[in-house]
Amino acid sequence: MEDWKKTYEEKLRGAHEAVRLVKDGDVVYLGTSASTAYKLAEALWDCRDNYEHVTICSAMTQRILPFYKEEAKGHFSVLTYFAGPAERSAMKAGNCRYTSMHLSESPRWVRNLSGISVSLLEVSRPDRFGYMSLGAVGVSLHREIIDQAGLVILQVNKEVPYVYGRDNLVHVSEAAAIVEADDPLPEFPDMELTDEIRQLSEYIVDEIPDGATIQLGLGGISEAVGYGLAGKKDLGVHSEMLNNSMRQLMEEGVINNRKKSFMPGKAVSAFAMGTRSLYDYIDWNPDIFMGPYWWVNDPFIIAKNDRMMSVNTAMAIDLYGQVAADNLGGRQQSATGGQLDYVRGAQRSKGGKSFIALTSSLTKKADETGRREKTSRILPVLPPGTAITTGRQDVEYVATEYGCVNLKILTMEERARALISLAHPDFREELGDRARQLGII
Repeated sequence: MEDWKKTYEEKLRGAHEAVRLVKDGDVVYLGTSASTAYKLAEALWDCRDNYEHVTICSAMTQRILPFYKEEAKGHFSVLTYFAGPAERSAMKAGNCRYTSMHLSESPRWVRNLSGISVSLLEVSRPDRFGYMSLGAVGVSLHREIIDQAGLVILQVNKEVPYVYGRDNLVHVSEAAAIVEADDPLPEFPDMELTDEIRQLSEYIVDEIPDGATIQLGLGGISEAVGYGLAGKKDLGVHSEMLNNSMRQLMEEGVINNRKKSFMPGKAVSAFAMGTRSLYDYIDWNPDIFMGPYWWVNDPFIIAKNDRMMSVNTAMAIDLYGQVAADNLGGRQQSATGGQLDYVRGAQRSKGGKSFIALTSSLTKKADETGRREKTSRILPVLPPGTAITTGRQDVEYVATEYGCVNLKILTMEERARALISLAHPDFREELGDRARQLGII
C-alpha cells in the first residue's frame, strides 16, 4: 500500500504542468459524456499556442469547450464516434470528423481509426490497492483507450463513482501524471413526459412480462417505459445504459435480477447517465456490474438473457420500415450506437422482443410569425442524405401513441399499412396515397 501511495505522490502535478506532456501532432482522448476530464481539457486549451494541430477525440460531450468552436481551427480538430452537444457544435464549425460504428465493435475504432496517443481521463479516488475506477461512463471504452495510448494522464475526481465490473480499473502505476481536480459530473434529469409519450410507453409495457430482462435507450420514451414498469415483478437489467428510472426500479425491488439467465443477481451495463442520485447508487454497489461496449453490447452476449426486451427510439421511420435514429437528412444528431446490437440480440433471445419507439409526429418550434408546424415521423421515404440506423429486415416491433405492431411477421404491403395505422391521423391519407404511388400497396 505504501508503495503505490508514494508513486501517487510522485506523479501528482498541476493541470497545466501535466498537459505540457502533450506534443504537437498528438491525438488526445478527453473522455466520454459524464466521464470527461474537463479540468485537464481546459488546461490543454490554455496551452493552445504550443500546438498547430492536435486532434481531440471525445464522445457525447456535454460542455461546449473552445475545442468545439470556430476559434479552435489552426490548433485543434475533433474526431468522434458519437456526437453530443459539443461534437455537433464542432460539426457546425466544419472542424469535426465523424465515423459510424456499432458500439459492440468499438475496439476497431480505437485500434484502427482513432490513432489515440494520449488519454486524459477522469477517474475515481484510488482504492486501498491503488486502483481507480474509470467511472460512470468510462468503463464502456476507456480501458481500451489506456491500452492504446502511449501516454496516460489521470484527473482524480472525488465526484466519480467507483464501479465494479470488467475492464473497469486503472492503476496508479499506469499514469504518466496525476492531477487532482474535483468537478461535478454532468447530470441528465428526466425529460418532461407528454401524454403521447405516456400512451406510447403503455403499449410497450403491456408487451413486457414479469421476469424479463430489459434494455432502455436514451430519451424520454425510454424513461417513460422504465417508470411504467413499476407494476412488474422480478425484472433484470442487461443494458448499454443505466438511467434514472432503472435506479428507481432497483431501489423499489422491481428490478432484482433474480430471474436472469445470464449473470443472475447482477444489473449489467456499459455506462450510467442520469442524476447525482444515480451516480451515488452505483458507487461501490456490488449488485451493479459494468463492462466495456465490446462485451455488454455483443449481440450473442445479449441473447444469453432469456426474455430480453430491448427498447430504442427513432427520429423517423419510412413505409419500408427503415429506421433513422441518428442522422436525418444528412444532419448527424447522435450515433449508430448500440441500437442494432440490441435489436439483434433481443430477437435472438429465448422469448425476447425488440421495440423501436417514436411519437407519431413532431411539432416544430414556432417561427417568426408564431406558427408551429406539425410533421409526421412516419414518412413515405426518408429524406435524401439520411443514414439508416436499423434496416427494414431487422426491425421487429414499432410503437407510437397509436399502437404497437410486430412488422417482422408481415409482408411489405402489410408493413406499410401497419405503419400508416401508427401514424398521426392527420397524415394517414397522404401516406396511403404516397404508398400507392411508390407501389408499396
